Amino acid sequence: MKYEWKKQEKEIYLPKGKPEQIFIKKFRYLTLEGSGNPNESLFSELTGALFSLSYTLKMLPKKGITPDGYFDYAVYPLEGIWDLDIDSDFDETKLDKNKLVYKIMIRQPDFINKEIIETAAEILKKKKTVICIDKIKFEEIEDGLAVQMMHTGSYDSETESFEKMKNFCLENKLNIRSKAHKEIYISNPERTAPEKLKTVLRYFVKK
Repeated sequence: MKYEWKKQEKEIYLPKGKPEQIFIKKFRYLTLEGSGNPNESLFSELTGALFSLSYTLKMLPKKGITPDGYFDYAVYPLEGIWDLDIDSDFDETKLDKNKLVYKIMIRQPDFINKEIIETAAEILKKKKTVICIDKIKFEEIEDGLAVQMMHTGSYDSETESFEKMKNFCLENKLNIRSKAHKEIYISNPERTAPEKLKTVLRYFVKK
């Protein structure tokens, strides 16, 4: 049976529309770093590179290459850790998108390793030109203790949800560890109306 993160990992990717505490263990990711306004072309190019390599990895058995432990699965959604390029508090209400720095990523199944990624990258290069393919990193990342919730609506309306998360942290005596935060994009913005977009918002916290 196909492994589907929307069904098997609802607590991580489909949280409720109100803040909750969760611990996110270490997972494997393909990552790329960038800066500037995510509405500009660079962000789309980096996103495209991550998805191209992720789908190439998924389809390796059709190329006659089956990694040890392989199972059919749905490609994970795009995630991003967002920060600022200046030493200041991350204020979502006064955000200059041109000053953003980010690390975007797509989680990979546990059977994916560096060698398999190199094989998939070579296959992808022969198929088409993908910008930044050689800059993609393979990393293990642990979010650890976090507060998250599902935000429904446009990306520009996330402030309301962030305020709810901050209040939850205060009420539960949780300290936000970093001015950076994570977003997980459950909806495809090209196929979904802005008011219906679903995005997991996550603060990294400590007690």
